[in-house]
Amino acid sequence: MAQLITLSRYVLQGERAHEQATGDFTLLLSHLALAMKVVSREVARAGLLDDVLGKTGETNVQGEAVAKLDVLANEMLISVLNDLPMVAAIASEEDEHIRHTSAGRLTGKYLICFDPLDGSSNIDVNVTIGTIFSIRRRDETGCEATEADFLRPGSEQVAAGYCVYGSSTMFVLTTGDGVVGFTLDPQVGEFILSHRNMRMPDLATHWSANAGNSRYWFPSTHRYMGQLNSAEGRYKHTSLRYVGTLVADVHRNLLKGGVFFYPGDRRSPKGKLRILYEAHPLAFIVEQAGGMASDGVRRMLDVVPDGLHARTPLIIGNNQEVELYCNLVAADPEFVAP
Repeated sequence: MAQLITLSRYVLQGERAHEQATGDFTLLLSHLALAMKVVSREVARAGLLDDVLGKTGETNVQGEAVAKLDVLANEMLISVLNDLPMVAAIASEEDEHIRHTSAGRLTGKYLICFDPLDGSSNIDVNVTIGTIFSIRRRDETGCEATEADFLRPGSEQVAAGYCVYGSSTMFVLTTGDGVVGFTLDPQVGEFILSHRNMRMPDLATHWSANAGNSRYWFPSTHRYMGQLNSAEGRYKHTSLRYVGTLVADVHRNLLKGGVFFYPGDRRSPKGKLRILYEAHPLAFIVEQAGGMASDGVRRMLDVVPDGLHARTPLIIGNNQEVELYCNLVAADPEFVAP
């Protein structure tokens, strides 16, 4: 009988390799996984429950309409993290300010960032959505964390991951030593290791972009899409695949090979995606899987946000395709850097 390795067991085995490990990290990830199991359950029942589908009538700090599942996911994640003594503070895409935890606000060594439910616009039409998270370590403890503690380069993340709620629920994780994937077994109630050493294929077979924004694109982005859609050379079998849920598009490209781009444009040169909650964690994961991520000018993990909800352009996926975009941007006199 094949050995089943759960998420908790996998992380605990990793901790045992470090003499200073205390088990805190295993407990933290176990609680994150618990929250995502609950969210997965509610997503699966969304069409049956009137209080889950639809909007709340409110807007979040981004000025976006808040979905009922957004609220559920956000409060579930905050609830399971609030009582953990190793967590000092939490930053959520849905909240204007950071939240200090009740148990670890002074002594906690970890800071957590998350997008509780990526792809909210797809909730009511039963299209894949997901949760993205990032874990950082504080420089010092004994005092409350501040917003400035979060405004650091993405290269300082100690772990990042996401959960996609689709035909199955999958938890993808990196702790800086490659990428692994766990699939939720609903009968067992555990995330089971299903994808060891996830690596992005060398050849891009898909490209993902909101072509509806193309009327605002800079010339370099138009040339880039023209290359991807040329059906020549390495693009002979490349095709457009766009879900409209960032984490779902990146997940498919991670498994199949591809590039996602949501570039800066004439309307929004600084881009639309959130650095802390989307770009940094996904860039960490993709780099660990052998890919690249950039804002068109800089490596994404080198970007330092200037606020909790700072935005960025994002080009993420296969190395050749990200490099091609950056080269086209560098030669574009009309391009406005983020």
